[in-house]
Amino acid sequence: MRSTRRLEIAILLLFASMPFSGQTSAQNGENSPVAASAKVSSTQKPGGTAARLSAIVASGRLEDLRWPNFSDYRLHLVNFYRPSGYKLAWVRDGEPTPQALEVIQILQGADREGLRAEDYDASRWADRLKLLQGSHDSADEALFDAALTVCIMRYVSDVHIGRINPENLGFEFDVSHKKLDLPHFVRERLANGSDLHSELAGIEPPFPSYQRLRTALLHYMELEKGGDGEKVLDVGGVSPGGQYAGIAGLTSRLRLLGDLPDSVKIPPDAKVYEGPLVNAVKHFQERFGLRPTGELDYKTVVEMNVPLSDRIEQMQLGLERFRWLPYQFKQPPIVINVPEFRLYAFNDKNEVGLTMRVNVGEDYSHQTPMFEGNIQYLVFRPYWTPTPNILRDEIIPDMEKNPSLQDQNLELVSSSGKVISSGNVTPAMLQQVRAGQLIVRQPPGPENGMGLVKFMFPNQHDVYIHDTPASLDMFSEATEGEEGELKRVASHGCIHLQYPDKFAAWLLRDTPSWDSDRVEKAMHDGRDNLQVNLAPSVPVLIFYMTVVVEENGNVHFFHDIYDHDRTLRQELALGYPYPK
Repeated sequence: MRSTRRLEIAILLLFASMPFSGQTSAQNGENSPVAASAKVSSTQKPGGTAARLSAIVASGRLEDLRWPNFSDYRLHLVNFYRPSGYKLAWVRDGEPTPQALEVIQILQGADREGLRAEDYDASRWADRLKLLQGSHDSADEALFDAALTVCIMRYVSDVHIGRINPENLGFEFDVSHKKLDLPHFVRERLANGSDLHSELAGIEPPFPSYQRLRTALLHYMELEKGGDGEKVLDVGGVSPGGQYAGIAGLTSRLRLLGDLPDSVKIPPDAKVYEGPLVNAVKHFQERFGLRPTGELDYKTVVEMNVPLSDRIEQMQLGLERFRWLPYQFKQPPIVINVPEFRLYAFNDKNEVGLTMRVNVGEDYSHQTPMFEGNIQYLVFRPYWTPTPNILRDEIIPDMEKNPSLQDQNLELVSSSGKVISSGNVTPAMLQQVRAGQLIVRQPPGPENGMGLVKFMFPNQHDVYIHDTPASLDMFSEATEGEEGELKRVASHGCIHLQYPDKFAAWLLRDTPSWDSDRVEKAMHDGRDNLQVNLAPSVPVLIFYMTVVVEENGNVHFFHDIYDHDRTLRQELALGYPYPK
């Protein structure tokens, strides 16, 4: 009823600065005597509202908005209003519809979705609603209607496919095939809808990991309300059992972040770093990609003292990237999270059936690209043919210094595959290599650059998943970086596996006659360059998330090894309209 609507408007005015997440219970208005007596004054001219709406839409700009330029959505607004003859969608008889009030609540709660509520005019709706409550004209209603349409269209698109086009940042994920028919969705599902929250939930990323991250974000937002608290004291490093003057601050921080349960009591006058505190620090270190030694070293203290606002922003960036991903896969995918240095293989139940550590491309100079592909086949005991860049920058200079192919475990072959030389390289041969007339390759074996098996998903980057040469141990403590940070960045962009045999067995688990024993034999005693095709191919997703939430709720943060977080943060700060 109309009186109910007016009550809702009053509530929105009162709590306009608060984030909303609940649903409204308003129903469509009825012409009751009470509603009639409460009707506001609206000065209308025949056709005036439609003309004003049409003019606003045609201009692609509305100065009353936080981000006035909506030229990138102008055509969507044309297709939204034109079928009805530019009839108001959110205002009836001079008042906002129940759907309009619910949409405003949703926009005001955008922070809870990892978005920025102010991007959708969160603090401006109170004044707009107040204006509609008093005497107003058709221009006010047209402005209100257009503003709400622009804001909700932006919100719907942002929740569904993200604000930033990933391809603009070098992430090769095509979101165009996921795009909604915005005019239809907003008109039929929202402006004329009955359960707006459910409609919007249906266009969010469908991944459980997305929902876990969103839940963690809400938790950290609540933590931030209480402040960061006392910083952890840095005294240059403390070993378990050592004296430490910052026990109280450390205890408080570990409790705040969830690494030290409230049930564990630490004496307020404690001076020795030991017992439960050491275990809690190890838990923290594990969550932040550090060696879980329990040492209260510089890197650990720095990570502990990162403001909660920074962690919240990190989660917001993660939610943004989730929206770039394909929402459906033809087969259970392989997902590689580069900052985590980890591979996840999913089964038919969308559960993680296999996981392992990986090694990725070196920082900056040989970054592993972010894209999706399909693993089409495996090659056991493969040859390795260096990429043009590696050949030019590394192999040829090495040959100039040392012409012995045997020393470098290389051979020269013709375009037909005939071995020309495995001895010394002559100047004439080297010139043929430079001209592309002779091919440099590494024969199969344990010291091959691909190891004993490679997994092929043809792509423009010549990036593969593969084994590691036997003499190169990439997964021991020797590969850890400074200050105890686990560091797995040592390739030219390819992805090295911790357990290539297990990964091969996983991919071939439904292939007749292939089991783990046959995989082991193919790797160590089998025929050279044996190709095994996968039918069907298996989707692989190389992605970048610096925060991951486990099923048990543990939140893991990882180092922004390629500065992709920083770049995304800068792009989002520019505001609308974002390049599409």
